[in-house]
Amino acid sequence: MPEEPRLREVADLAALKTLSHPRRYQIFQQLSLLGSATSAMLARELDLNTGATSYHLRELARYGFIEEAPKDARTHGRERWWRVVPADLRFPERSKQSAEVRTVIDEMNRRAYMADIELFEQLQRQSDDLAEWADAFLYSRGSMRLTFEELRSFFEDYITLLNRYKRTDAEVPAGARTVLTRFFALPAPEPEQAGTRTTETAVSGAESEPARERNESL
Repeated sequence: MPEEPRLREVADLAALKTLSHPRRYQIFQQLSLLGSATSAMLARELDLNTGATSYHLRELARYGFIEEAPKDARTHGRERWWRVVPADLRFPERSKQSAEVRTVIDEMNRRAYMADIELFEQLQRQSDDLAEWADAFLYSRGSMRLTFEELRSFFEDYITLLNRYKRTDAEVPAGARTVLTRFFALPAPEPEQAGTRTTETAVSGAESEPARERNESL
């Protein structure tokens, strides 16, 4: 079984700035995909300078985001292999963030969302080469009426489900590949904030969006 990720809230500004650094965030994400890698491997994958990559790895390790991976059959001589520290990383609630912390987190999230969109579009263009995995672009849009506490519970259930499907390298079955998952939730505008749209749906007699629950999946 894979290691149970420990819950870690990252609130320290220096740690946040380290993780949000564009190159370091790239390295962190690449390690998440590869499981473990050397600085030379990461430099090749990301087209980076090996020396700079080693420096960024040390900085990520300094703040506990990555660690040296246990030695195994792939390890040769003094090679240093790195892996992401198993952890459920959380950031402070937005209402508890200082202005400086919020700026760092917002910029990190913005870059992450943009990278996800770029990757999604890239893989769509390459879908003819994906064989059966061309049908793996699962997508869902939905809405629910929840209290704030219910939304928290829903999110924790999602994390539990995600962890249930994680495996160690030795447990991964033939034909499996890394699948990227994303969770995104935000409160919908209140009807009075919707302005013209609310008025138009009322006049047309169509069912108002907030009055029903929807789910669209592909």
